[in-house]
Amino acid sequence: MKILMILTSHDELGGTGEKTGFWLEEFAAPYYVFVDAGAEVTLASPKGGQPPLDPKSDADDAQTAATRRFRSDPLAQEALANTKTLDDVDTDWFDAVFYPGGHGPLWDLAEDQRSIAIIQGFYRAEKPVGAVCHAPAVFRHTVDESGEPLVKGRRVTGFTNSEEDGVGLTDIVPFLVEDMLKERGADYSKGDDWQSHVCADGLLITGQNPASSEATARALLGALA
Repeated sequence: MKILMILTSHDELGGTGEKTGFWLEEFAAPYYVFVDAGAEVTLASPKGGQPPLDPKSDADDAQTAATRRFRSDPLAQEALANTKTLDDVDTDWFDAVFYPGGHGPLWDLAEDQRSIAIIQGFYRAEKPVGAVCHAPAVFRHTVDESGEPLVKGRRVTGFTNSEEDGVGLTDIVPFLVEDMLKERGADYSKGDDWQSHVCADGLLITGQNPASSEATARALLGALA
C-alpha cells in the first residue's frame, strides 16, 4: 500500500505579514495512521524540500499525541524536510493521495495545475483522494471526465465559514472553503465547529477541521480496503 501526501509550499498569510503553511496535526495524525497500517508514505509539495509549518500549529495548546510523536521521530522529520516536487512524483506508483490542510493550500495547491492533474488522474484511475480542513480547497478547479466540477453532487466537507470566522481570517483568505464547495455544486455537510466530522463519498474522502484528521485518514484506508 503506497500513499502520497501532498503539502503546501505557501507561507504568507495574505497581506498580514504573518506566516502560514500546513497545520502540524493535520499532517502528523494521518501520517501515523498510514504508517501504522503498514503503508509506504511519500511526501511531496509544489516546491519540494521543507514545507512551511504554520507557527500557530506548533504552539503548546495545539499539540496532540501525534504531533508529540512526530517531534520525537527523526525519520519522519527527515522525510518532511525532503519532500519531492510535484514534477518528480510518479502517480502511477501510488494507491491513494491525501492532502493535509492549513491555510497555505488556499493560495498554492488550489491553483496548482500539477496538483489539479494529480487529483483528476487519481480519481479517473479509481484511486481514493483525501483532504482535511482547508485542504478541500484543492478541489476548486478539479473536474470530472465530463468537465463538471469533481465535487458536484458529492457529499463533502471542509473548514466551515463559522470556523474561519472563529480564527478571524474571513477577510484575509482568498476564498472560503465552505462557500467554494457549495458554489461548485457539492452536497456540503458539516458538524459542530471544532468537532470531528468526515464525509466519505466513494473515492472522495474529506474532513472538516484539525479534529477530523485521524478519522479522515482512517476513512481513506477504508476506501482502499
